[in-house]
Amino acid sequence: MDYARQQRDPTRHAIGIAFVILVHALVIWALLSGLGNSVIKVIQKPLTAKIIQEIKLPPPPPPPPPPPPKRVVEPPKVVEQPYVPPPEIQVPTPVQPPVIAAPVVTPPPAPVVIAPPAPPAPVAPPKPAIRQGVSCPNAEKPSYPREAIRAQIAKGHVRALVTVDPKGHITNVDILESQPPRVFDRSVRETLSGWKCSADGTTYKAYVDINFTLNDE
Repeated sequence: MDYARQQRDPTRHAIGIAFVILVHALVIWALLSGLGNSVIKVIQKPLTAKIIQEIKLPPPPPPPPPPPPKRVVEPPKVVEQPYVPPPEIQVPTPVQPPVIAAPVVTPPPAPVVIAPPAPPAPVAPPKPAIRQGVSCPNAEKPSYPREAIRAQIAKGHVRALVTVDPKGHITNVDILESQPPRVFDRSVRETLSGWKCSADGTTYKAYVDINFTLNDE
């Protein structure tokens, strides 16, 4: 529908005018009946306003006080006293009684004793001489060792240095040379230790050469 046509519709205009008249009639009636005064009185009543106080929170507790400073106890100062030497006490010197000197008797001089001369020192015995050979009658020849026979050693040679005492007994046997080494040494020592050689009243040394041959056994 066209909007301009609606505005020109008389029915709509009549309804609006009637509504405005009705409102004005109601207002007039309210004023005449005293309803308006009651409304005004209600409006004129004092209004009570409540003031809500702000809730104050308690203040926060104060911070704990700082710990008291530690007291540093200083050790007592030792005051060095100056050294005062003790007073010197003079000890009285005892008085020595007078000494009565006794007469000095000079003894007669002692006779001079002349000691006898010391005996001459003993002469060291001469070292035993080494001889090239030694005479030992009825000297037993060393036996052929069984170890050499089992090892099929056909021959051998031993050179020994013997020490002969003044009675002709051999007291020591030193092996100087042995071929083969250490094969015939034991047999030579055991045999030569039982020899009795010629004695001349002195101790001497002598070389002894012994040859071993398997064919002679």
